[in-house]
Amino acid sequence: MSHLMISTDKAELDVPAIHHFLSTQSTWAIGIPLATVQRAIDHALCFGGTLDGRQVAFARVVTDYATFAYLVDVYVLEEYRGRGYSQRLMEAVMAHPGLQGLRRFMLATSTAHDLYARYGFTAPLRPETLMERYVPDIYRR
Repeated sequence: MSHLMISTDKAELDVPAIHHFLSTQSTWAIGIPLATVQRAIDHALCFGGTLDGRQVAFARVVTDYATFAYLVDVYVLEEYRGRGYSQRLMEAVMAHPGLQGLRRFMLATSTAHDLYARYGFTAPLRPETLMERYVPDIYRR
């Protein structure tokens, strides 16, 4: 198995590849414009996973680096799944020095509860205190 290299250097990200996955293959951002993906990357802590120079994994964290973080856009390309790369990516996220000591670290998932549970994520202890404004089809307009 090749070693997944993970970097937070945005200059190493393959933004067109990230956009392609998010806009055509994700379950959460179908149709997202390239400019929106670029703006999201510009304003977040990003983790790119590469094998032999090809980006095959990605995760993005929106954070104030002090009290709060929100993990989003986590993926491993389908042909590379089942090799432990999602765990490697999550280990890098959770070990990042800027993400230590946060009061709240959140994410939303419909498919990977077991993966995130390994890193301490649970259903909200007090869901009645959480609210959201959610527009799931915003990129399809």
